[in-house]
Amino acid sequence: MSDLTTWFFISSGLFLGWSLGANHAVNVFGTAVVSKMVKFRTAALIAGIFVVLGSVISGAGTTRTITELGPINAIAGSFSVALAVGISVTLMTKWKLPVSTSQAVVGGIIGWNLFTGSPTDLDSLSLIVSSWVASPLVAGAAGYLLFLLLKRTVLRWRIHLLQLDQYTRTGLIVVGALASYALGANNIANVMGMFASAPLFTDTGVAGLFEVTGVQQLYFLGGVAIAVGIFTYGRRVMETVGNDLYKISPLTGFVVVLAEFFVLTLFTSETIEALLLRNGLPAIPLVPLSTTQAFIGAILGVGLAKDPHSINFRVLGKIAAGWVIAPVSALLITFLSLFFIQNVFEQKVVIPVPHVITANVAGRLAAEGVPTDPLMDLEGQRFDNKKVLRNELMRRHPYTNAQIVAIFQYAIIDSFRVDSLAVPALSADAGLTPEQAAALSGRHGSLYGHKIDFDRALQECGISLAPTGDKLTDRRNDERRRMLERTFRLPAVP
Repeated sequence: MSDLTTWFFISSGLFLGWSLGANHAVNVFGTAVVSKMVKFRTAALIAGIFVVLGSVISGAGTTRTITELGPINAIAGSFSVALAVGISVTLMTKWKLPVSTSQAVVGGIIGWNLFTGSPTDLDSLSLIVSSWVASPLVAGAAGYLLFLLLKRTVLRWRIHLLQLDQYTRTGLIVVGALASYALGANNIANVMGMFASAPLFTDTGVAGLFEVTGVQQLYFLGGVAIAVGIFTYGRRVMETVGNDLYKISPLTGFVVVLAEFFVLTLFTSETIEALLLRNGLPAIPLVPLSTTQAFIGAILGVGLAKDPHSINFRVLGKIAAGWVIAPVSALLITFLSLFFIQNVFEQKVVIPVPHVITANVAGRLAAEGVPTDPLMDLEGQRFDNKKVLRNELMRRHPYTNAQIVAIFQYAIIDSFRVDSLAVPALSADAGLTPEQAAALSGRHGSLYGHKIDFDRALQECGISLAPTGDKLTDRRNDERRRMLERTFRLPAVP
């Protein structure tokens, strides 16, 4: 693929990033600007810097959930989905509605799944949807409690008005910068997550000091696009939330953004997740959050603590309607754009991935309770079209969506070849013992056509990565498995 073609296809992701920045600027510095405590240009500059930093440094955690929902493996498909989502978000921005980009992205990916016949992983979808419910509730509770704390402490200290204004201005800048960092870390998955399965850039060394991966380069470009959107068009949506939904004072603005930052960090930080798991506490899912919902939830929490009658619930209803319209419109626009790009412009929107049901695959499915008798006549047949395979499956048995996902997951041809030369460098990173490394090296040249076959070979080498029930251990094992798979995976052959 030429450089010009690459930049053409990635332009839709940059457009989506611009749309997200324009729509979400209100979520990080809207209260500071509307309350006239910080000039818009100053706020936009600070937000832009920290959005880029958050995207590059901490953007990996939430991207994984998006790719699990529907890994888009063709750059033309990624282009179509990002363009459709960008159009949906831009329309919402033009109508001055703070829309949930996360919801629009999910709608776009489901549209891609429907067009290509790919099953939607309902477990990943339910994880994301549950965050849409939890985030405004947690943000509302945080906003409510923080405002009461502020009311019982700072407001009773009788600080001089000018000094209080200076403290508030500083606080708004600090929490705005922190929220901007969290916005980039959490929402870069919405902007560039759909390109992660169709990598465009190779890893590049910088002056021999460190290496910048292709994914980090994607994150950097997406972060810059978000920053440009904040600077060029972010002021418009601020008017709806800041002037219509609830009259925001500087102090309440500080509480709102602080509560939002708290929620974004909870759903983004891999460090917090590991800390919770180490102490036997339930982990908070790392998902691309609806920052708009968290922001609105925080505003409502503060409003309920301060003066419930001052909340304009009619405007809230209008905003909520945008949260429904955005994913539905993104789904429909994605489906139509994929049709045109594939049939009119003759671009490949999905790279065929072969699926073959083997005896090992059938055994694994049977162990998980999936009926395999209807699959026996399909054993050994190769399917390059997901729609054809799905139709064959449903013609034989009324499989549930979870069973379809399992069949696709295990039957996919994902080939590996063990190379003993790669084992020494891998041992430390993957935590292999000398005995495990020696056993793996002894399988030099061995080929495996399915992930389950490769997993069995690892287990025979004493490398057990099966689920243990301990979430922290399972998380580490997942990282080790991905590392081993990346090292020995063979390039896909069309």
